[in-house]
Amino acid sequence: MGRKWNNIKDKKASKDSNTSKIYAKFGKEIYVAAKQGEPNPESNQALKFVVERAKTYNVPRAIIDRAIEKAKGGSDENYDELRYEGFGPNGSMVIVDALTNNVNRTASEVRAAFNKNGGSLGVSGSVNYMFDQTAVIGMEGKTAEEALEILMNADLDVRDILEEDDSVIIYAEPDQFAAVQDAFKQEGITEFTVAEITMLPQTFITLSDDVQAQFDKMMDVLEDLEDVQQVYHNVEFE
Repeated sequence: MGRKWNNIKDKKASKDSNTSKIYAKFGKEIYVAAKQGEPNPESNQALKFVVERAKTYNVPRAIIDRAIEKAKGGSDENYDELRYEGFGPNGSMVIVDALTNNVNRTASEVRAAFNKNGGSLGVSGSVNYMFDQTAVIGMEGKTAEEALEILMNADLDVRDILEEDDSVIIYAEPDQFAAVQDAFKQEGITEFTVAEITMLPQTFITLSDDVQAQFDKMMDVLEDLEDVQQVYHNVEFE
């Protein structure tokens, strides 16, 4: 499981390097979650999840609060949630999640990102089946053994626990996300290095240097698109 965590770290590092764009993307996602349910993270699990994930990317509280207040104010902005599945260079598999107020624009931009960088869009279901939706929660200050004991005391049976680089990474079922976090919060853990429900590939592939460069360019183009929220793939970075 270690390489799965490495891919998440690489993605976080990439996003951390462009804070204005990541703040804008989280602002949109928080607004949508708050508008679709109660504008309170304690009573809206979808909103709570997004807020917890935003914290691991150091999104300022002011941006989080502004997005929630916008939803409370009855803004008439509406967004469609879309998922695209496709193939990158050398048969690599890619999933793109988007929030958009213009479906045609988003579809055109995502398709162009694939086509211009050695990839192609697939049909719904062509890639998704090779990924598992997984809750990933990471923290510092605990060993794997200590984390396991806390989870057992909370009667939580998770998929896996990994100890790496002074961090403990827990892989759990998506519906265990809040319960796992709450178990550690009860033990005084208030900050998490990662807190995401993500799509993890069942198998990884590696690319040659020249193909990797082409793949990286495609990832950069996709993640720079205003409407794209998340990009998942099965390429292992070395």
